[in-house]
Amino acid sequence: MLLIMKMQFLDRIDETARLKQLLSASPSALAVLYGRRRCGKSTLLQQVVTPRDVYFLADQREQPLQIAAFAEAVEQRAPAFAAATYPSWDAVFTNLAERCPQGINVVLDEFPYLVQSAPELPSVIQRFMDRPEGSPISWILCGSSQRMMQGAVLDRSAPLYGRAREILRIRPLPAGWITTALGLKGQAAIEAYALWGGIPRYWELAADYASSRDALASLVLDRNGVLHDEPSRLLQDEMRSSVQAQSLLSLIGNDCHRLSEIAGRLGKPAGSLTRPLNHLIELGYIARELPWGESARSSKRTLYHLSDPFIRFYYQFVLPYKSLLELGRTDAVLQQVMSRQDTHTAAIWEELARESVPSLQIGGQQWNTASRWWGQDENHRPLELDVVAESLDRGSLLLGEVKWGCKPAELAREVARLERLAKALPFTGGRKIVIALWTDTAGKWPSALNIITPNEVLAALR
Repeated sequence: MLLIMKMQFLDRIDETARLKQLLSASPSALAVLYGRRRCGKSTLLQQVVTPRDVYFLADQREQPLQIAAFAEAVEQRAPAFAAATYPSWDAVFTNLAERCPQGINVVLDEFPYLVQSAPELPSVIQRFMDRPEGSPISWILCGSSQRMMQGAVLDRSAPLYGRAREILRIRPLPAGWITTALGLKGQAAIEAYALWGGIPRYWELAADYASSRDALASLVLDRNGVLHDEPSRLLQDEMRSSVQAQSLLSLIGNDCHRLSEIAGRLGKPAGSLTRPLNHLIELGYIARELPWGESARSSKRTLYHLSDPFIRFYYQFVLPYKSLLELGRTDAVLQQVMSRQDTHTAAIWEELARESVPSLQIGGQQWNTASRWWGQDENHRPLELDVVAESLDRGSLLLGEVKWGCKPAELAREVARLERLAKALPFTGGRKIVIALWTDTAGKWPSALNIITPNEVLAALR
C-alpha cells in the first residue's frame, strides 16, 4: 500500500545549504543547477527562494512575452516595475539593478527556454557580472536540458564559463529515500525502486495509487499515462534527433551488452558508437561495466547496461508492447509484465547490493566500492561473482552473492559455493576472505554469516 499522498521535500541537504549561502553572500554571485527532468530542481529552488528574491519559471514563448512575464515577476519586489516596456533583456536587467541597488537575487528556472528565444542572454548576464562598478544582482540559472546548460554556461566557450561559485548537478535521489516517500519497507521498497528509480516526481505520482500495480498500469502502460512516452521526452531535451539513442537504449535494455554485438545489430562500425554511448553515460542512462580489478584502458571485456531502473524497465517491458498498448490492451500487457517483473527486480537488487558496500560494515571491515567479476578459475572454468570489493586497509577481500526470492536451503548452498570459489579465484593474493550474502529471504541465520537484508541496504543508501 502506498501511503503518502503529498510528497515531502527529501534529502538535498548539502545543495540547500550551498544555495542559501550563495544567496546570502555578496552581490554578483552565480550558481548553476542542472540535471534530468523531474529530479526536483524546481522544488529545491522553492526551498531557498525568499519573498525578497525574484523567481521566474521560463517557458517557450517568444522573447518579448518572456520579458514581459519576467517584469511581472519582478513587480512583487519592485512595485510598478512591469509598467514599462522593455525592448531587451539588457534593458530589463539595467532597470532592475537601478531599482534594487542594495542587491537582489534572480532565479531563472528552465533557463534553456530563455536562451532558445534569446541566444545573447548568457552574454548579457556576463556583462552585468563583469561591470567595473559591480552589479547588485546575483543569479541562479537552472535547466533540465544538460546539453543546453553545457552550451550556455558550462562549456569553455560559453560566456559564463568559470564565473559560477556553485555548479550543482541534481541527480536522482538515493534508493533509501523511497522508504520515506512511499511508506514502504523491505521487499516492497526494493520492488518500487526497481520500477520508479530515484526520481522524486515518479514517487509523487505513484503515491496517488493504492498499489504499484495500479500505478504502473495507469501511469506507464496506459497510452494516455503521463509517463507512457517519458524516455522520448527526456531524450528530446538532450539531442536534436533521438533515433540513435533510442536504438542504443533498446538494444542494451534487451540483453545486448557488448559493443561488438550492438554495432553488429545496428550494422555500424563499433568506433562510430563510442561517442553516442559516452553521451548516454554522461546523462546517467547507461553505465559501463568492467570485471573487478580491471582497467578501462586495458580491458576488452567492457559491458554496457541501462543504469536507470525506470529507463531499463521501459525498454524491457513497455517499448516491446507499444503496438498492443496503442490498441488499449493494457491488461494483457500488464499480465505479461507482472509475470516477468521478478527478474527485473532481482537485477536492480543486485546493483543496489553493490552500491551499498562502502556504507556497510561487513565482517568488521570497511570497504571500497564494489564491482561484479566474471572470468575463469585456475582450471579455465567460467566463474562469476556478484560482489567483489577490497577493504580500506587492502588486507581483506569481500566476496558476495546477491539473491532475490530464494529458499533458505539454496542460500546455504550458496555460502558453501562461495567458500569453494574463494580458493579458486586468481586474484585473492593471500588476503583474508570475507563472504557475504544479500538476500530478501527471511530467516534465522547463524551469527557467523554476513547476511544483508533489503532494509539494511536501504538504510545504507540514504
